[in-house]
This record gives sequence, C-alpha cells and structure tokens, in this order.
Amino acid sequence: MDKVLIVRLSAIGDLVMASPLIGAFKRTWPQARLTWLVEETSKAVLEANPGLDEIIVWPRARWRKLLRDRRYLTLLKEIRSFVAELRKRRFDLAVDAQGLLKSGIWVWLSGARERVGIGSREGSRFLMTEVISREGASDGLSSQYLLLAEALGLETEPFEMEMALSDDAEKYARQFKRSIGSEYIVFAPFTTRPQKHWIQKRWPKVAHHLFCELGLKTVILGGWGDVEAADRMVENASGIINLAGKTSLQQAGAVIARSSLLIGVDTGLTHMGIALEVPTIALFGATRPYLDTTGTSGEVLYHKLDCSPCRRSPTCDGDFTCMKAISAEEVIRTARRLLTAP
Repeated sequence: MDKVLIVRLSAIGDLVMASPLIGAFKRTWPQARLTWLVEETSKAVLEANPGLDEIIVWPRARWRKLLRDRRYLTLLKEIRSFVAELRKRRFDLAVDAQGLLKSGIWVWLSGARERVGIGSREGSRFLMTEVISREGASDGLSSQYLLLAEALGLETEPFEMEMALSDDAEKYARQFKRSIGSEYIVFAPFTTRPQKHWIQKRWPKVAHHLFCELGLKTVILGGWGDVEAADRMVENASGIINLAGKTSLQQAGAVIARSSLLIGVDTGLTHMGIALEVPTIALFGATRPYLDTTGTSGEVLYHKLDCSPCRRSPTCDGDFTCMKAISAEEVIRTARRLLTAP
C-alpha cells in the first residue's frame, strides 16, 4: 500500500481516540504516505504528529459562509479545485473512520480504489467498497478504531492514542508552570451539550479541597465560548487559575501534560489527558463512549440510570440526574487515590 487517506473530520475527542490508527498504519506499511483529512477546528490534534505525511483541511466554515453569502459560483469553483487536488494524490486506500455521510462523501470523492468505512450510516455505506461493523466493540477506549484496524490487517500492538505537542506549545507550558510556582491539576468542565456538564457549584468545592489538603492549584481550560461560565466558576474561589479562552488547543495540551491530574467531562480535553498519560477522572452521564480507559491512570465515574445513556435525547427535563449522581466527595476520593498512587 503506497498512499493512504484517513478521513475523520471532527471532533477533538474523537480524533484523539482515532489517533492510534496512525501508528498502526505506519508499523504495517512503513513506506506508505499517510494523509489525514480533517476540519480546521480539529486539525491541532494532528498537526504535530510525526507519523502523518500530510494533513488536508476541509474548509467547511468558509464554504458555509460562501453559501450564506450566495456566492455560488465561487463555492462551486473551490469545491471542484479541492476535489481535483484530492484525486491528484491517487490514493490506494481511503478509510472513513467517522462513518457518516459527510465523511463518506470525501472518501468516495478521493477516487481511492479501496474505500473502507466503520459502521457507515446515513447512506455512506453505498459509497464504500467495504463496511466494517461496530458490533463487537468493547467498553475500552478507541475500541471501534481497533476493530477497524484489525479488519484492515494492521499491526495493532501497541494501539495507543497519540497527542503530539509542538515545541512552541511545550515552551508555553514550561513558562506557565514556572509562573505559578507549584504543581497543579486541570479542570476540563465544558463541552458542547448541557446534559454532559457536571454541576457547576461542585467544581470549586473540589478545587478548594485539593488545594487545602494537597496544596495543588487548579487550572481551568476551555475555549472562547466557555469564558463566561469559567468566570462564574472562579468567583470567590481561591487557588484557581482561569485559562479558558486564553490558550490554543496545542497549548492546552501542553498544560495538561505537565499537570498532576485532570478532571473533566466528556470532552476533547479529557481524552487528551488520557492520551498524554496524565492521571484522569472522566465524569460521564448522558454519554458513555467508554468505561475502560485501557490504562492504570484513568478512571471513569458513571452511575447508570434507567434512562442513561440518553446521548442527545435527555428525558429528565433539564435535571440531569445522571450527572448529579456523581458527588463532589466521590470525585475528591478518586482524585486523592490517583494523586497518591505509586
């Protein structure tokens, strides 16, 4: 196999979980040229990875703007040019690691002779030459991508997530740690859907307890859209440093890599913590993508109810009972155990 395309467009956490495919391909076909097609908002997960020969960015946001502005001719020209550039690479194999129509279309348009999808939905199965079922995936992290790799005959030992960090990001994190002058833990409390959030007032309680007991400061990470919520969280709280909206994704990863512990909800930063081998506590309720982090330093706190996991269709009228079931005391006990483990 000479030229391989992987298509996993988003989101950050899913890209982290799909990252073991890079090593698996490179171990199996060391000389193959490996390309990944991704959206602009998620490319930072991959951009420092030495196993990739090329990253192609799908300019989805720009195309949407052209469509809104009714610049149809410009949009059509850009799409045609993008497809031509994709086909020019003459891929032998294209893999749809997302399994949706939006990813399957690009696998098909790539012109690859072999087109393999995992659990292809929304009609994308008709664009593949082979579809791998998701049935049989375990509760382990990245298990569906392991199924895909095994079906492709790839060398899957070890099958580990990767979050490569740039030199600039590493430099930022070193300077940050020197500036605060102490060890710290990271909170990743924000995500895209309210049913995945933990109870807001419990975060400062955990931070205060670990600061008083172990002398660990807390760093809150998040994006631009999380700034207001983060500001509310740190009101009248001591020992908390708010970096929400102040770091790039690569810088956030480097800050996580130097932390003593990460506590987060089902969000990309939490998966990054596990990939970076930082002790991690993942708080799950409405979603349950995995229960086994496949390592010794990660733990999932999840209390299954009759209605869980509800994913995108909560039935609790905004009460989010599953997340309320995770108490601050449970998080503190788990944090203490992971922080004092050999």
